[in-house]
Amino acid sequence: MSQPHFLAIVNPAAGGGRCGRFSRATLGRVRRAGIEVEVVETSRCGEAVDIARNAYGKGIRKFLAVGGDGTSFEILNGLFPEAQNTAAERVALGFLPLGTGNSFLRDFTGDGVEYTIEALKAGKRRPCDVVRLRHSEGELYFINLLTLGFPAEVGETANRRFKRWGELGYIFAVFTRLASLKHSAFPHRLDNPGQWNSDPALFLSFSNSKFTGGKMMIAPKADPTDGAIEYVRWGPIGRLGLLKALPTLFSGTHIEHPLAFRAGAKHIDFRLDEPVNVMIDGEILRLECRSIEILPGAFDAIV
Repeated sequence: MSQPHFLAIVNPAAGGGRCGRFSRATLGRVRRAGIEVEVVETSRCGEAVDIARNAYGKGIRKFLAVGGDGTSFEILNGLFPEAQNTAAERVALGFLPLGTGNSFLRDFTGDGVEYTIEALKAGKRRPCDVVRLRHSEGELYFINLLTLGFPAEVGETANRRFKRWGELGYIFAVFTRLASLKHSAFPHRLDNPGQWNSDPALFLSFSNSKFTGGKMMIAPKADPTDGAIEYVRWGPIGRLGLLKALPTLFSGTHIEHPLAFRAGAKHIDFRLDEPVNVMIDGEILRLECRSIEILPGAFDAIV
């Protein structure tokens, strides 16, 4: 079989099944635009990692993530670290956002599928950064963000207790976590040999792009092409203060709060005693983080 122009990896469960309902019609539009596509659907969590890794081993270098943030996260982790070899043909990844969050693409457009189809037709590519997380059991790669603290706890609660409610379930989880609000310390330092920070915080985020959850602008100054990780820390705010400030997480003005701090960094070390809940590109995992670092321009985004 000849090598396809693009391998589209489809997660039919993304967006509460929305991707499964609309992926065929969307990929039909891509084909009518003159783009040759081979399609593979996933049937379980983590399968996109294996599909992407096997395809890369067969020489395929152009991929479409058809789903949400979790779909592109899995594809990325199937391609890296092998795709980090810049001597080989560069990996290109496009996004057909039929999931819930679709956060990375929002840095470039609000038009979603329409934008990507036009970018495919025009052959547009842009070198974008990847972030590597090293943890106690291995490593992971992401293009959106890693966050510890309140957002990760909310995500864990939403998945465990309110997943069937969709976006409404996330709101339920926010208020559940507000009722038991706590501030934790996650000892870390920026750009070794920086000073260790062990102050309690509402959350820490380490972002490659601006948005998370599709709509929240956690890191308004992030740029996935600048070779830096955008670091945002929000200190120990109280329940009422957080409730009043929640809308600012959507506008990005939360970084102007007196308890907020931001900086650009290329490397972050952690000194955690045990695994903690983390949200990484929309996925909730329990990890003992060791370090994160930027891999500048490590892949070509179809944007």
